[in-house]
Amino acid sequence: MKGKITFSDADFAGREFEEKFRYDGKDLGAVCKGGKTVFKVWSPLAQKIKLRLYRDNDSEAWREEELLPGEKGVWEIAFQENMHGVYYDYLVRVGGKENSTADPYAVDCGCNGSRSIVVDLGLTDPPGFESDTAPELQEEQIIYELHIKDFSYDVQSGVPGEYRGKYKAFTVKGTNGSYPTCMEYLKSLGITHVHLLPFFDYGSVDEAGDEGQYNWGYDPLNFNVPEGSYATDVEDGTVRIRECKEMIQAFHENGIRVVMDVVYNHTYRKDSWFQRMVPGYYYRHQEDGSLSNGSACGNDIAAGRAMVDNYIADSVMYWAREYHLDGFRFDLMGLLTVDLMNRIRSELDEEFGKGEKLLYGEPWRADYSPMEIGKTAALKSNIAYLDDGVGIFCDDTRDLIKGHVFYEEEPGIVNGGRGLESLLLHAVTGWRDGGADFEPKSCAQIINYVSAHDNFTLWDKLVMTMHAEQEFTERYEDVLTANKLAAFIYFTCQGRIFLQAGEEFARTKAGEGNSYCSSPEVNMLHWDRTVEYKELVDYYRGLIRLRKKLPGLCDKSSLAAGRITDRRVHRDGVVSFQVDNRPSGSKVGDDLFLIYNTDSDNCAIELPQGTWVILADGREADCHRAVAEKEKSILVEAHSGMLLRRQG
Repeated sequence: MKGKITFSDADFAGREFEEKFRYDGKDLGAVCKGGKTVFKVWSPLAQKIKLRLYRDNDSEAWREEELLPGEKGVWEIAFQENMHGVYYDYLVRVGGKENSTADPYAVDCGCNGSRSIVVDLGLTDPPGFESDTAPELQEEQIIYELHIKDFSYDVQSGVPGEYRGKYKAFTVKGTNGSYPTCMEYLKSLGITHVHLLPFFDYGSVDEAGDEGQYNWGYDPLNFNVPEGSYATDVEDGTVRIRECKEMIQAFHENGIRVVMDVVYNHTYRKDSWFQRMVPGYYYRHQEDGSLSNGSACGNDIAAGRAMVDNYIADSVMYWAREYHLDGFRFDLMGLLTVDLMNRIRSELDEEFGKGEKLLYGEPWRADYSPMEIGKTAALKSNIAYLDDGVGIFCDDTRDLIKGHVFYEEEPGIVNGGRGLESLLLHAVTGWRDGGADFEPKSCAQIINYVSAHDNFTLWDKLVMTMHAEQEFTERYEDVLTANKLAAFIYFTCQGRIFLQAGEEFARTKAGEGNSYCSSPEVNMLHWDRTVEYKELVDYYRGLIRLRKKLPGLCDKSSLAAGRITDRRVHRDGVVSFQVDNRPSGSKVGDDLFLIYNTDSDNCAIELPQGTWVILADGREADCHRAVAEKEKSILVEAHSGMLLRRQG
């Protein structure tokens, strides 16, 4: 039989297997268009594959057909009919054993994902989606990390009950409250990108279950299908697709681009569709044959193998094309390879324009994972091998500012840490001038942040390090001050800006540091805090506006670090530096002077020569207050920063 091999022939890591069975076609899965439907799967170990068709998610098969083997381990069957809406799965015989499996390449599925659905994607577009385009890419990108359910689960969101926690919540125009919430609020904040936690089909939530279920979604089941629990109808497979597209369309209409959080490093269960279709190929193994566990989730996808890399790259491109997504954030990117990340960067650039789609990830892994021979892990230590269009979360800056992420009692420079001044002056360059154990090509690779969905919120971390009683809902003025200073620092470092949703209104999870499956009430955004902490919201809003106006901080080139000069440590906890703020190519002088005072006392700092205007301090951001010409120094309040601009 053409394409047939036995288990003993399969040396997955060997060049011979890859050369014999690598398939670069973009047509795997069920392709349904017009009057024809074609099913294709890659399964070079199979002796026989049977397609089973169903009328719904629960009935017995009403039709069975055998696929025909072809070149490169691809099996195929074609029907001269449009089979949109038909459920299907496969019975795959491998090594004498029959495996029942959904289609790893499916783009739609039934409730809870155990059966795939044929879909004519042209029938899933909401009105106007064909002409949907992203808002113009701004010179400076401000990324806002958000979980779909968190966004609208709070009754105070004003979203109708049937839409709360759903894709449709993002389509609600105005929530008729006394203060802005949801999309109206996001527009007012000034962010450019929303980074949505995983919304491809994941296995840890029962899609037919109650709304009290919750998970972050890092449990991939069907990589090319939207998650059904966010849809208003989990039984009709086209609804999840259409409503997901409506969500993205709504963001675009409101001037916001969308980044998808993707998890290609592991699967929800070891007995995945990959494993059932091609046993052993898609996973890494230790020398004793056991599965590697660099993900701490029980398995690692074998990135570096040809068909694994093809799957991941093609999946990213599918989401970018079909759903009009504007960027991708990779979970545990350190389990993937430099070659794969650079390939994805190249393919996105080639099709959509250089830099048009954001691409960044976590440059670490939970534990060791064996790589294919000759492959380099996409770790922070290997950042120099990554294209400078592939960014990394900078934990160095994060931990420097607020303290070690895994040790709640350890403070950073804004909440009592000592001896960190020189590191702080390295951080402002995006670590381009040394000071860390990695060497970015440019600050474009650095994602500056102080909180994300993982670990403690910024507010909770500050409370833990500054107050023994740890009353997280208490309004602590010193914590509020430290929060402002943390934001001021990372918003004035070179690199890209990323913040967790709600950080700007003192988001708390009551000290819960790993809320991946906690209740929706623990995780949701409490919209009334935007009123209670309006002062903090306004401060972030001002920083966002101000950041976009300052080319010296927005510069992402490899030469950007050269703009930063005259770095000084004045005393413990007090540093300053200057920034060449001229737009690229301009010869007209324009300078910034920045001061961070993390000390407990006010500090008078001598001003460089010239006339200066205060653009931000510890109380207000994006202001314009002239400093008297006769003043030779400026008083910077304790636990605050100051940003000044030279006049003339």
